[in-house]
Amino acid sequence: MSRYSRITGTGSYLPPRRVTNADLTAELAVQGVETSDEWIVERTGIRARHFAAPDVTTSDLAAHAARHAMEAAGCGPADIDLIIVATSTPDMVFPSAACILQNKLGIAGCPAFDVQAVCSGFVYALTVADAMIKTGSARRALVVGSEVFSRILDFKDRTTCVLFGDGAGAVVLEASETPGILATELHADGKHVGILCVPGTVAGGKVLGDPFLKMDGQAVFKLAVGVLEDAARATLAKAGRTDADIDWLIPHQANIRIMQGTAKKLKLPLDKLVVTVDQHGNTSAASIPLALDAAVRQGKVRKGDTLMLEGVGGGFTWGAVLLDF
Repeated sequence: MSRYSRITGTGSYLPPRRVTNADLTAELAVQGVETSDEWIVERTGIRARHFAAPDVTTSDLAAHAARHAMEAAGCGPADIDLIIVATSTPDMVFPSAACILQNKLGIAGCPAFDVQAVCSGFVYALTVADAMIKTGSARRALVVGSEVFSRILDFKDRTTCVLFGDGAGAVVLEASETPGILATELHADGKHVGILCVPGTVAGGKVLGDPFLKMDGQAVFKLAVGVLEDAARATLAKAGRTDADIDWLIPHQANIRIMQGTAKKLKLPLDKLVVTVDQHGNTSAASIPLALDAAVRQGKVRKGDTLMLEGVGGGFTWGAVLLDF
């Protein structure tokens, strides 16, 4: 008998502090940095984002999202036998955010590890969990994307600090006799490291290099639209499906123009595009599960719908997952 994996529950969490473009514009003005709501919306589609309090960590956000996902799946901590956290902003150098999350949830013994693929992280993590379930290494996985990107933003650089926010999203992925995840596609190309990175590290008790996010926006935009279409089409081909089979496109929420461009290339009407970037900003690895949970709880995504999840991020990494919900 074939073994598959299906998403049985979704969850998400946003820090209470909501920062609108007007709020951020006022805060930046104090530092002599000029921007405006119009400038941000026109270029990105972002109207607000959430920032975590200074004492709140990635694993804290992940724990809230994970509990919501487990509740939706009708399972408890004792039922989870694999934890994967996708993040670029872990609580500490080590141990992993997944191990810290495991302890916060009262789970012990099962494998727990982080996946670092930046904004493609959730797609990578979901693909790994699917493979482990299909091979019998796990039966019920908790897959989380969680970020506190506000910690690595240079608030003197208006081209980057207006883009990102904090948050977490999670799914419970379970073994199933019927297909849920239909096909996946992952890629990376390290020659593009320099266009999106945080070129700093810790050594000898000091930060070496630059600890703030750096991005060549035009280069990222040009690369993103092309690779996202290619990954989506490759995933459809693997699954024996076509553009017309997609009920909802849930892309990484980075920039509304990239998202709409991808939808058009896949010949999807824009009302089939799940959009949360306007309210959440770019939450990196958290953005896809956040958007998925929002769409589920709003009644948009329903059981039986076919979803295309896709992301692109620093590395440069990209990938897609096609699934029946």
